[in-house]
Amino acid sequence: MEINNTFISTKTQISINNYLENSTNKENINEILKGLFAEHKYISSKYFYDKAGSKLFEEITHLPEYYPTRTEKAILRNFAPQIAKTLENVDIIELGSGDCSKISILLEAVPPENLGSIRYIPVDVSHSAILKSSKMLIEKFPAITINGLVADFLNHLNIIPNDANRLFCFFGSTLGNFTRKQSIQFLLDLKKCMRHGDQLLLGLDMVKDTAVVENAYNDKQGITAAFNKNIVNVINRIAHTDLEAESFEHMAFYNGCECRIEMHLKALKKIEVYCPDSDKNIIFKKGETIHTENSHKYTERYILNFAALSGLTINNIYSDANKWFSVVHFIY
Repeated sequence: MEINNTFISTKTQISINNYLENSTNKENINEILKGLFAEHKYISSKYFYDKAGSKLFEEITHLPEYYPTRTEKAILRNFAPQIAKTLENVDIIELGSGDCSKISILLEAVPPENLGSIRYIPVDVSHSAILKSSKMLIEKFPAITINGLVADFLNHLNIIPNDANRLFCFFGSTLGNFTRKQSIQFLLDLKKCMRHGDQLLLGLDMVKDTAVVENAYNDKQGITAAFNKNIVNVINRIAHTDLEAESFEHMAFYNGCECRIEMHLKALKKIEVYCPDSDKNIIFKKGETIHTENSHKYTERYILNFAALSGLTINNIYSDANKWFSVVHFIY
């Protein structure tokens, strides 16, 4: 697979290899149009994270209503010393890395004499997010090596280096964005590329009071609404459409039967949009929605099921006092 090495630091060893640079835009257009012409319209949540979307999501993580990030960070601070003292001559691979705030908590707990033996490998679809976090991390931890991978980890697990012991980190309950079937398949795929002795830290948002969950995705400042609507700008650039973000209303609600938050964009009026890559226009009825994201919530039963079906062993389950969030430590 062809890559594009986009950034090298002269201060220390940092590289960012872009595996999406040469991917065909036609594939993305086809994926977007398939969703917009479906009976129940949808867009993959991976299209949230352009530069503007990444910035908006970073703002979301600081909102008072948005408990997942601060709760997961508190959990990480509590158990990081137990994990970090064993991290020597190891690759730390963060899938869907986003910003560097969570991995920083783990690296802060690593004995200083071991930092030089660590290679950090952030994997994310956003080049700008990897570049920004890499620069911040190298200022804070100049001894480490960083090899960023701009990639879709759902399809590019095979590009992750396997020449060292590895700790995979999948924080933020990103697994919750997948369907139940997809989440099991992802863990099976991940296990296939793991070796005995590799570890996985998996963040999972737990089932809790509905009001707490819904408030987290409907903040008073409207940042989540702006984040949701920004996906319209992303698909306009990719598919050359001219949808207007303000023609849609942000919707987020808890689906109790599926134990998940659903995010949608609801058309405020009838919309008909021309797309140069389609022989027919995209039509929205007033009130019709685009399903943009799911965020599944979990119970301990789901965690035990993940272990049983994936073949990974649960070493520990770390949770906060309210049991709102858990970080599961799996070993292979």
